[in-house]
Amino acid sequence: MDPHRHARVSESIREELEELINYELSDPKIGVAAVTTVHVSPDYRQAHILLGLKGTPTEQAQSLQAIEHAKQFLKHQLTDRLQLFRTPDLHFEADLPANLAAKAPKLLRRMKRGRSKDAEQ
Repeated sequence: MDPHRHARVSESIREELEELINYELSDPKIGVAAVTTVHVSPDYRQAHILLGLKGTPTEQAQSLQAIEHAKQFLKHQLTDRLQLFRTPDLHFEADLPANLAAKAPKLLRRMKRGRSKDAEQ
């Protein structure tokens, strides 16, 4: 198995899914979603896609559910665009848990200032 081909296929799937989700899906439940990572199994049958979702935890859950609902459309579009011998089954999950993703900007600001939580209180 060629490791370069595996990396190219993963990156191609990531780029196409990013474009499909952000520009071609018209579901209003889908907020801002960035495809951060695609892990493709060695036999190219499964693809685990990590999504960076923004918004409140309920908005993130709605976005993830709407993307899951559009899974067959996305797979069909990938088949047409990438012309792979075998298009993998898509499995979506959030890059960060919803409760941590909501706190991430605050945590990053705190890290940038160099203060711990104890120092702020």
